[in-house]
Amino acid sequence: MQRLPVLIALIFAAFVTAGATLFTVDQRQYALVFQLGEIKEVVEEPGLSFKWPMIQNVRFFDRRILTMDSVEPERFLTAEKKPVLVDSFVKWRIADVRQFYISVGGDEMLARTRLSQTVNSGLREEFGRRTVHDVVSGERDKIMADVQKKADADARAIGVEIVDVRLKRVDLPPEVSESVYRRMETERKRVANELRSQGAAEAEKIRADADKQREVIVAEAYRDAQKIKGEGDAKAAAIYGKAFGENPEFYAFYRSLEAYRQSFSNKNDLLVVDPSADFFKYLRNGAKGGGAK
Repeated sequence: MQRLPVLIALIFAAFVTAGATLFTVDQRQYALVFQLGEIKEVVEEPGLSFKWPMIQNVRFFDRRILTMDSVEPERFLTAEKKPVLVDSFVKWRIADVRQFYISVGGDEMLARTRLSQTVNSGLREEFGRRTVHDVVSGERDKIMADVQKKADADARAIGVEIVDVRLKRVDLPPEVSESVYRRMETERKRVANELRSQGAAEAEKIRADADKQREVIVAEAYRDAQKIKGEGDAKAAAIYGKAFGENPEFYAFYRSLEAYRQSFSNKNDLLVVDPSADFFKYLRNGAKGGGAK
């Protein structure tokens, strides 16, 4: 029983010694082992590792892909000296943890500042060589690829890899947008007026053509009607002539009856004619015939 406290003390000392000499590296981390302030070892593989107590210490660094997002859109000038607002983000990670510690002292905020300056400089250069149309829609993919390549080459000097550079949004400033919208509105109105003028001209052309066709159709119809009427009159005259030729006396009598009917169609009609005139020829003959009867 007297040895039990000693045994417990030895076990506790063993745990303390193990805690001071062993450390675990997560798969999401790098580990730098320092000995008296100098880098002694770089541990990249996850698992359990050993260090000397008292004279060595360990510092861990994130090996995952990190995001650096701009808080406010940056203002850049295009080749036409027009300002644009650019909202972007950068994906980066520590590629060489030893170089990262040597260059920026392992300070992630200092590394972000260096990367932000590098990326902004690359974006400014790329936007300065392109027009508004190019940066808004035409060459965005190429801009991102070029900036990523240049920024990565610079970031390697501090042990960092630039995985990707993305442009989330490229807009015109409010004062420029208003001017652009006014120009667009003016241009749309000009196009609309031009289209209306063309439509009015086409309408007049169609109406003139329709009027011309109507006149032609009416003229042709009148010509055909007159032709048919003439042919009818000719046939009627031929029939009348034939009938007159077959019985002239009956034809004259029929024409006289038509004349009497039209002359005395109203009871109030008054006609002053010489009784011996030819107009009463058949009336006199009829009276004579009646007297003979």
